[in-house]
Amino acid sequence: MIPLHDFLKALKQSGVTMFTGVPDSLLKNFCAYIHVNEPRERNIITANEGNAIALAAGHYLGTGEIALTYMQNSGLGNSVNPLTSLVDREVYSIPVLLVIGWRGEPGVKDEPQHVKQGRITTKLLETLEIPYEIVSSETKDIESVVYKAVNYMKTNLSPYAIVVKKGSFEEYEGMRTEGNALELSREEAIEIIAKSMPLDSVIVSTTGKASRELFEIRERLSQGHKRDFLTVGSMGHSSSIALGISLGSTKKVFCLDGDGAVIMHMGSMAIIGDMKPRNFFHIVLNNESHESVGGQPTVGGKIDIPTIANACGYEHAESVTTKKDLEEAMRSTQTYKGPMLIEVMVKKGARKDLGRPTTTPIENKEAFIGFLRDASNEEEYLNDCNNT
Repeated sequence: MIPLHDFLKALKQSGVTMFTGVPDSLLKNFCAYIHVNEPRERNIITANEGNAIALAAGHYLGTGEIALTYMQNSGLGNSVNPLTSLVDREVYSIPVLLVIGWRGEPGVKDEPQHVKQGRITTKLLETLEIPYEIVSSETKDIESVVYKAVNYMKTNLSPYAIVVKKGSFEEYEGMRTEGNALELSREEAIEIIAKSMPLDSVIVSTTGKASRELFEIRERLSQGHKRDFLTVGSMGHSSSIALGISLGSTKKVFCLDGDGAVIMHMGSMAIIGDMKPRNFFHIVLNNESHESVGGQPTVGGKIDIPTIANACGYEHAESVTTKKDLEEAMRSTQTYKGPMLIEVMVKKGARKDLGRPTTTPIENKEAFIGFLRDASNEEEYLNDCNNT
């Protein structure tokens, strides 16, 4: 495996002086290592990957030094615009080192949302005309990889990518995420929400552990899954999906979001506030971390999300921390008109035995559409609940 100390040392000796990006599960050991060993102003977790490319460009403009941007390969989608219209050799010609976690690598089993992105990762880099090198646990000389990358960037004044296979970096346990004294876990909060919703309403849940927990809660309560759209990818876009549904349906739509996802594409809140869908209820489960990819911190605890929602035009927004307050907030969704936002401050952490949905994304979509469009599903669901 690649020693983290050797990788960071080679980067710094080569003149890489800033680290920025969005954490990834395949890069979690590297992200944790730089989080502990680099000062805060030299390791900046951005809202999204495109922001990271722009920040790296600004760092180069201000200092003449190269920045490293880390991301999952899904983040290349958020990066294409600044990669082609900002740092590209035919525009401003700015060197940026990309370190990309290769989810969905061909031949390696992964979740459905990663398969296509994994298959096209290297092709996309080739289309973007960004040279790359693939590293793995078998890479013996990471220093040479770094020196080759930096030499190319300095010579050509353009980006270079290091694509990281699963299991490439050694394990690192140096980062300890601080706990908090909050009452609710995320899973407990989701169960309260699921039990409190009107029987004919639907949920759109964000990517990561929230959707996995919702799926298992429905299993445990024998409620079925047809009322839930589990957004297994597309981080930050669940609220826009929910907005589209709310504008085309009379049912109440609850969006289960996360702090990292909200921050990633916060502009969607302005559109929700402007459209003012009366059946839209935005629930942000805030644990101040990117928990699904290693627990790196977000700025979720440093910003006032309800105030932002109000400023964007939401009809009502509040923050809760206890079971009692969450139950009361959910009762208020029966009488309040949307768009309404409820921020639920929750503990970090999840069950070690948390599973994954056993239905495919297409099966989930078809069942969800069926529930939205078939009024008889409501009566069937009521019978299911009465029998449990």
